[in-house]
Amino acid sequence: MKDIKNLSLDALNALAEEIRQKILETVSKNGGHLSSTMGATDLIVAMHYVFDVAKDPFIFDVSHQAYAHKLLTGRWETFHTLRQFNGICGYTKPSESKYDYYVAGHSSTSISLAVGAAKAIALKGEERVPVALIGDGSMSAGMVYEALNELGDRKYPVVIILNDNEMSIAKPIGAISKLLSQTMAGSFYQNFKGKVEKVLEHFPQSATYMAKRFEESFKLITPGILFEEMGIKYIGPVDGHNIETLIETMKVAKAFGEPVIIHAQTTKGKGYKFAEGTKEHWHGVSAFDLKTGEAPKKSTVKTATAIFSEMMVKMAEEDEKIVGVTAAMPSGTGMSAVMEKYPDRFWDVAIAEQHAVTSMGSLAKEGFKPFCAIYSTFLQRGYDQVIHDIALMDLGVAFALDRAGIVGEDGETHQGAFDISYLRAIPNMTLFAPYNETTMKLCMAFAKVYNHPCAFRYPRGSFLAEDCESPAYKLGQSVLLQEGEEILFIGYGNGVGRAQKVAELLETKVAILDLRFVKPLDEKMLVKLSKEYKKWFVFSDSVKIGGVGSAILECLSQNRIQDISLTSFEYDDAFVTHGNTKLVEESLGLLPEQLAEKIM
Repeated sequence: MKDIKNLSLDALNALAEEIRQKILETVSKNGGHLSSTMGATDLIVAMHYVFDVAKDPFIFDVSHQAYAHKLLTGRWETFHTLRQFNGICGYTKPSESKYDYYVAGHSSTSISLAVGAAKAIALKGEERVPVALIGDGSMSAGMVYEALNELGDRKYPVVIILNDNEMSIAKPIGAISKLLSQTMAGSFYQNFKGKVEKVLEHFPQSATYMAKRFEESFKLITPGILFEEMGIKYIGPVDGHNIETLIETMKVAKAFGEPVIIHAQTTKGKGYKFAEGTKEHWHGVSAFDLKTGEAPKKSTVKTATAIFSEMMVKMAEEDEKIVGVTAAMPSGTGMSAVMEKYPDRFWDVAIAEQHAVTSMGSLAKEGFKPFCAIYSTFLQRGYDQVIHDIALMDLGVAFALDRAGIVGEDGETHQGAFDISYLRAIPNMTLFAPYNETTMKLCMAFAKVYNHPCAFRYPRGSFLAEDCESPAYKLGQSVLLQEGEEILFIGYGNGVGRAQKVAELLETKVAILDLRFVKPLDEKMLVKLSKEYKKWFVFSDSVKIGGVGSAILECLSQNRIQDISLTSFEYDDAFVTHGNTKLVEESLGLLPEQLAEKIM
C-alpha cells in the first residue's frame, strides 16, 4: 500500500497524475468506467491523505469511481487485470482487499452504510470516522434521503464527500456565491461560526434569532441549505481538483465530530481531453485507442437492446398511448432514441427504480400502455413496487428486462440471474422471452396489447440464435421448433440459441422446444411431450432455484408425471463472478461443447 501521508503537495499532485495515467492505460485496454473515476482521483488522493484507510471505513457509492483507491491500496502491480476473469474487480470487494470496506455495484447505498458503521463505532467506543464518497447522480435516489434524515437527527460523526460532476444538485450563482462558498469551506469561517454560536448562548433570544436569520439568508445563495436544514453541516462547493483545498476542507470536516457534507465540484474524465465533460458514452467504455479516443469497429450484428430500441420507436409512432420510463439508463436500455423523439411520453427519472415502477402504474390506470425498461439486476430495487403498485392492481405495465443472464466484466452485482425467480412468485405476473430478432419484435407486440403485468427478458449483446420466421406470441403457448428422438431440449429466451448450438454437436437428433412463457407454462404441450421424450434438458440464463427448471418440475408434479429425467443447465446457487462472458460461461460449464459432453 502506498503511504502518502508524508508526501509534499507537489508530490501528491504528481501522484494523482500518475494514477490517472495508469487508469487510462488500463481502461483503454480492458474497458471499464472511465470518466467518473478520472474525475474522482484528486478526491480519493486527499481522502487517503487526511483519513486512515486502515481503520476509517472508506465507503464508495456504486464504487465504479474507486480505481484510484485500488491503486493506493496495494493493487498497482495487478491493476492490469482489471475486470478480467480471475483479476481485479471493477468495484470494491472486501474479499479482494481488506481496504475495501463493502461490496458495491448498485447506487445510493453509501450513506446508509456510513450511518450503520458510525453506529457500530459508537457502540464499540472507538475513534474512527466513516467517509462516504457519493456522486451527484446517486443523490437522485430516495434511499439517500432516508439515511440523511436519520444522520441529521442522530448526529453521528460521518464525513460525506459529494462528488458533483454535473452541477446537478445546485448551480452556484455568480462570483458572490463562489466567494462565499470558498469562505465557508475554510477553517476560519467554521471556527468563527462555532465561537459565535457559543457567545449567542448568553444573549437574549431576539439577538440569537436575528443572527440565525442572517446566517440562513447567507446560505440561500449556496447549495447547502437543504443539508443544513436536515441537521447536517455543509461545506462547499470546493474545487474537487485542488488537492491542497481538499485536504484543508477534509481536515476541518474530520475535526467537527458531527455529520458533514463536503460538496466538491469535479470534471468528468479529468486529464483526458476526449472524455472531459458530461459525455455519457465515456461513463463505461469498451477498449479504445488512447491516442484518438476511438473504439474498434463494433460488430454489425444487432444487439437485443438495439432491436428493442427500434421496435419501441416504431410502436410509439403507431400508438400515442404507448409511454415509457427508464432509471438513469437511457442509452443502456435503448430508450434514448424514443425519448429524443417523444420527450413528453418517455422519461428518464434518474436513479429511482422504485419511483419509475410506481409512476407507470398510474399511467396504466389512466389508459396508457407503459413500458418500463430496466436492467434485470436493477429491477430488484423496485421489487416491492412491482408487487404492491402494479401486480396487486393487475395493471398492464410491461417490464423490458435488459442484461438478463451473464453480463461479463461487471460481475456479481450486475449479473441478470434472478428476475425469473423473483417475478415468477408474483400473482397476476406473466413472464415470457424472445430468442432472436423476430421473436423480440413479436414479444413486444404481445406486451403492447396485453392488459396485465408482464415482463420479458433479453441478453446483453446479441442473441445466440439466428433469425427466422416465427408465429405470433399467444398467452401460455410454446412452439416446438424441431422433433427428435428420445431427448427434448427446452429453451427459454436466449437459452433457445444455446440449445440449438448444443444440438448441432450431438449425433442424435433432439427435439427443441421454444418454451416462450415460463408463467403461465404450456402445460398441454409439456404433458404431450412427456409421452414422447423421457430425457429433458433445460437451457435458460438464470438461476436454478425458482427458475425455469423448477417451474417445469412443478408442472410435472401437478400432473403426476414421474418418469421424466430432467436436467437443468441454469446457474447453481452462487453469485457469478466477473470476466469475459465466454470465460465465465466456461468456468460454469455452460459452453456448447461442455454441455454436449455432459449430455453424451
